[in-house]
Amino acid sequence: MKRTYLGEFEELVLLTVAVLNQKAYGVAIADELESQTGRSANISAVHAALHRLEEKGMLVSHLGEATAERGGRRKRLFVVTALGGVTLSEIKEMRNKLWDAILPGVLITTI
Repeated sequence: MKRTYLGEFEELVLLTVAVLNQKAYGVAIADELESQTGRSANISAVHAALHRLEEKGMLVSHLGEATAERGGRRKRLFVVTALGGVTLSEIKEMRNKLWDAILPGVLITTI
């Protein structure tokens, strides 16, 4: 199976949608990203990444119920698809393999 390339931000957004599990929408994703990574995420960038991930088949979205906090407007909720889950697993496996290949002490350098 051909692996679809994800940029770092797309990977973080996809992971965050998985973390939020059924409660993932734009603002919640941006807030969780900031909470987990310590860096702020522009809501427009989050929406752009969500759109790209949906186009790649890694996310699906649906409209949730109307809420008073949004003036009666509905939230677009995102869920990771099977392809998105497989992609995240492959990325994790590849990163772990690379980390495991680093010889002990290599990351500790003295100048």
